[in-house]
Formats: sequence, structure tokens, C-alpha cells
Amino acid sequence: MSASPVRRDIVDRNDISLLVIAFYRQVFADKLLGPVFVDIARVDMSVHLPVMCDFWETVLLRAGLYRRNALRPHVALDVQVPLTEAHFARWLALWAATVDERHEGELAELAKVQANRIAGSISRRLRGQSASERHTRGNESRGV
Repeated sequence: MSASPVRRDIVDRNDISLLVIAFYRQVFADKLLGPVFVDIARVDMSVHLPVMCDFWETVLLRAGLYRRNALRPHVALDVQVPLTEAHFARWLALWAATVDERHEGELAELAKVQANRIAGSISRRLRGQSASERHTRGNESRGV
């Protein structure tokens, strides 16, 4: 019986790059997300990978490399195929599973927390709601 691989925390750009590559392998093969990324968005990983690594390096390691508007490409894609809660839930499930498979620790947990926040914010914005979860929850509790 072989021992399970030792998982360590995310520490640098290389960890992020390997994580993002592993994640997108799952996404491209996924029955729900694959067609969106491959057939509709036609994601070119040679272009997308450095952008996503900049994004996650900025989120996790405060690198300051990502200076784009993360909502914009999702708005454009949503025009072509409505991005539903199921899309976001599946994306989050694949992200969390990929993080958990490869890493454990403070930044690994932060990667999952931030993914939930970001996906929730983008999903709410696509539905014309406030990006803020607090604002949305506050309105729901007041019946607005």
C-alpha cells in the first residue's frame, strides 16, 4: 500500500501554475463546463494560463500582477451562453477538489475562500445584483 503524497501549502508562482493547469484539465473535460470553455469561449491556454496565474498570484501572494477586470470576460460570455448557478457551483467544486488534491494549508484554504467570494460576486453581478454578498444578504433579510 503506497502512502498518499504529502500535500503542502501553496508557496509560489510555480505552485499556482501547476494548480491552474490541473484545474483547467478538469474543466475542459467536464460535461457542463467543458463546452463553455472549449466550444463557446474557445479558451487558448497559452494566453489564458499566464493571466490566471497572474490573477491567483495576486489574490494569494499579493503580487499585484493582475490588473484586468475579472467581470468583463464573464459578461461577454454570458451573452453567448447564460452562466447559471450550476456553472458556478461546478466551477467551485472542481476548484476546491483540485486545491485539496494538491495542497493543504493557509493559502490553500484562502484559494477556496476567495474562489467562493469571486464566483459569488461575478454570479450576482451577471444577474444585475450588487457584487457584495453582505449587501445581497442584507436586502434579503429586509425583504427587498
